[in-house]
Amino acid sequence: MMKFLKPNKAVILLQGSYVGRKGVIVKAFDDGSRDRAYGHCLVADIKKYPGKVIRKDSAKKTAKKSRVKLVNYQHLMPTRYTLDVDLKEVVTPDVLTSKDKKVTALKETKKRFEERFKTGKNRWFFTKLRF
Repeated sequence: MMKFLKPNKAVILLQGSYVGRKGVIVKAFDDGSRDRAYGHCLVADIKKYPGKVIRKDSAKKTAKKSRVKLVNYQHLMPTRYTLDVDLKEVVTPDVLTSKDKKVTALKETKKRFEERFKTGKNRWFFTKLRF
C-alpha cells in the first residue's frame, strides 16, 4: 500500500468541533503507537481563519490561534496541496504531554503560519471552506 499521508500535506478534518478546517500533517504514525493502536498523525491547524482587517481592529483580534492535535486517519481527508512550513522541530508528539511545551509550540506554530500568510503563498490554506 502506498503512503500518501506524508508530512507537510494539507488535510481537511472530518470529525469533531473543527470539522471542515484545514490542517497540515507534521508527523504520521502509520502503524500506530503504544497509546493508540490505529494509524494516526500529528496535525497542526488554525483555530480561526483570518478575516478582513480594518483600521479599528486591535492586534489581539487580528492574531489567529493555532492548534496541535493527534488525529485518526479516518477523520482526515487528504488534499493535493502541500504546505512548505517546517514544523518538524517545533511540534513533536511529546509536546502534547505538558502544558508549558504545548503553549510554546502553539506560539511558534502560529508565528510560522502568520509568516506564510503574509508572504501570500498557499492562499488556499488560509481561506475558509465554502460548504
